Amino acid sequence: MENLGYYNGKFGPCEEMTIPMNDRVCYFGDGVYDATYSRNYKIFALDEHVDRIFNSARLLEIPVPMSKQEMKDLLYEMVNKMDTGENFVYWQLTRGTGMRNHIFPQDGSKANVWITIKHLDIKDTYAKIKLITMEDTRFLHCNIKTLNLLPSVIASQRALEAKCDETVFHRGDRVTECAHSNVHIIKNGVFRTAPTDNLILPGIARAHLIKACKALGIPVDETPFTLAELFDADEVIVSSSGSLCLSAVEIDGKAVAGKAPELLKKIQDYVYNEFMEQTNA
Repeated sequence: MENLGYYNGKFGPCEEMTIPMNDRVCYFGDGVYDATYSRNYKIFALDEHVDRIFNSARLLEIPVPMSKQEMKDLLYEMVNKMDTGENFVYWQLTRGTGMRNHIFPQDGSKANVWITIKHLDIKDTYAKIKLITMEDTRFLHCNIKTLNLLPSVIASQRALEAKCDETVFHRGDRVTECAHSNVHIIKNGVFRTAPTDNLILPGIARAHLIKACKALGIPVDETPFTLAELFDADEVIVSSSGSLCLSAVEIDGKAVAGKAPELLKKIQDYVYNEFMEQTNA
């Protein structure tokens, strides 16, 4: 089938799936999520993504109703039901079901488990993209991959309206991350990326970029960088699970980067080959 949904033990085409009106996600966005891609029915970096959703759930005090291994087995069971092995793999945990009340459910109800699988290939790693910038008005727990994504939704819409691909958030002069990606720069041969504090999500693709740089002997600097440094960078890189290492050529209508193409390609080749090797049949 082209897509597949799952909710607490039931599965079927996403268009036919239903959820209880009182699932807390409906009122509060009260939950966490994660996502990655599969190729040849192999899910990329699954251990890392499962570790992250368990950590997000822990930080929000959401009890996970299964072990990490049970979650991995369930995701593979879902992927293997698809007609193709190339898919976007998304799953989330919500705090539970009950009449609307801001406090946590007091009846000991378990978290609800959602999964959606749809056919989708990762983006072309070597594509050039355009960005816009926007003040980061999100809350102060961006390290938790929660379902509260309205600022990112608005930022993504603004990027679309500007005929761009992604929005870079900044808090004052400090660059944080993008609406649904991490952002990094290369300057004078150094790969720079924001620290994994509470203002950014610790991206799995980000971690793999750092791994690539260390393997290639490229220095890594995990300290904040500014908007001015973003515009002055030799290369600007956007990463996510579905876009391993995209490079930007324009921000807010101004041409940027393109000054270290050989170094950029070394990093892109490394992460692309890693993805291909780990998802070979």
